[in-house]
Amino acid sequence: MSWSGASTILKKPKVEEEEEANGNHNNNKEDENTSDTSRQEQEEALLALIEHRTKEVEHLKYRISYYKTQLDEAEKRLRDSESKLARLRGQNNAISSKNYVANGSKRVKEERRSTSPVHGSDGPSKKSHPSRPELLIPAAKPKNSEPVSAVTGGKTLTNSGSLASPSTLINAVAKIKVEKSFKTPDTEVIEIRDKGTKRKLEQKEHQELIPLIRSRGSPCIIHCNTSNHISSQHKRKLRSLILCPVNNQLFVTSALDGMVHLWQVQSRGSGASLLSTTDCVSPKQRRWPEDITWHPEGNSIFAAYTADSGDSQISILNLNKTQGRARVTFLEDKPHVKGIINSIIFMPWENTCFITGGSDHAVILWSDRDAEDSWKPRVLHRNLHSSAVMGVAGMQHKQIVLSAGADKRIFGFDVQLGRADFKHQIESKCMSVLPNPCDFNLFMVQTGYPEKQLRLFDIRLRQTEIHSFGWKQESSESQSALINQSWSPDGMYITSGSADPMIHMFDIRYNARRPSQSIRAHQKRVFKAVWHYSHPLLISISSDLNIGLHKIT
Repeated sequence: MSWSGASTILKKPKVEEEEEANGNHNNNKEDENTSDTSRQEQEEALLALIEHRTKEVEHLKYRISYYKTQLDEAEKRLRDSESKLARLRGQNNAISSKNYVANGSKRVKEERRSTSPVHGSDGPSKKSHPSRPELLIPAAKPKNSEPVSAVTGGKTLTNSGSLASPSTLINAVAKIKVEKSFKTPDTEVIEIRDKGTKRKLEQKEHQELIPLIRSRGSPCIIHCNTSNHISSQHKRKLRSLILCPVNNQLFVTSALDGMVHLWQVQSRGSGASLLSTTDCVSPKQRRWPEDITWHPEGNSIFAAYTADSGDSQISILNLNKTQGRARVTFLEDKPHVKGIINSIIFMPWENTCFITGGSDHAVILWSDRDAEDSWKPRVLHRNLHSSAVMGVAGMQHKQIVLSAGADKRIFGFDVQLGRADFKHQIESKCMSVLPNPCDFNLFMVQTGYPEKQLRLFDIRLRQTEIHSFGWKQESSESQSALINQSWSPDGMYITSGSADPMIHMFDIRYNARRPSQSIRAHQKRVFKAVWHYSHPLLISISSDLNIGLHKIT
């Protein structure tokens, strides 16, 4: 081999070394770029994981706080039950001996008063009117044909008022268990009054529904197959629809024509018949009722009007009286100073009272006096809201009055302490407030924010919104205060009217902000759709002047 050939052979590895070096350099750059990209992806993944686990920690802290509160309340209820049992055992001998007091030739039986904070059932009501005529509306029918007994203060009172046996007590306690059906979860007790009327005393049982909110990825669909529409027989647009608290066959409607119609449901919801029509316009300005509510005893209907021009503010439609103007009376007191009285509702408390909220920023408590149709107003607050109070309501387990205003504020006012217990400030005006019928800590507020009209709050949490949902309007973006909501008897669903001819339904367990379903129910806007207490039925009112009866299957 020549040296030239050898030199050629020796040069090849050098070239290859240079190419290999260049290749390694490029590979190193690619590796560096790949490494940077990988680090960035890892950082993003870790940030997302940290955010997720932060929310998880916050959620678990909330659950710990929630169950700690529930534990405290459960322990308090346990101690209360134990103390009642001790008192019952200590007084057993005294109660078992029947005491009679001689009053001339007549013997009158004396009975120990109930210590329960629930409605007393061992005597006549606070206002006893033996000469009052009987209620001239169909009698309420108990849900079961067995004799119903009232459980109060650790003892059972039968219709005769005598103390029941232990076996009867056990049976009565078993009856107050909540039935898992479409019927209302409340235990109803029919009490025969001396004045000849029947009153339903509701002993409600608190249920934990807040942990179920947003717990499901899909809603439970309600099948609404058949609908029937009847003429409301009102000449102008309807305003209100409310069910009777005593007789589940009765409901009333009011409209801009000033008339209040009393209806009776027929054939398990296939129709409704008009029982009476009453002119309830105010005496001076001839104003229609802005809002109406039933008295808890079911024998009268209260209506709110306006405070302008010295007109009457509250009327009472007495259903015991015969037809005519005399059955409508107007209260003399006028505590609201100006504007429309937007809301009126009775409180779910032992002492009979109702609340009104008006455009003068005021919330007024009206207490029952001893005289018939006599009510004493007391201002709860005038300065907490800076705009019109649109909705008021009362909590079931505490004497707290909720008020929602056009100033975007929600207040919980403690009546016993005489001060605000909490305040929520949101981003849009509030138009109504409605507590849940089963979970006493849960309440709903209607707002004017499109696609976020309904908000859920826990009374124990400050400045915290549990969930919100709503719908997109097809007709307009304006939110109407005349559109109202209602809870289902089991507290799981909300129905809402809309500016469109639709009834929107919301399942609070559904993990979404949109309606779980929507039903085309009328030809024009739907003002309200309420759930019947015992029948699988929705009743709705609309600006098409019809009443809708929608059967649920």
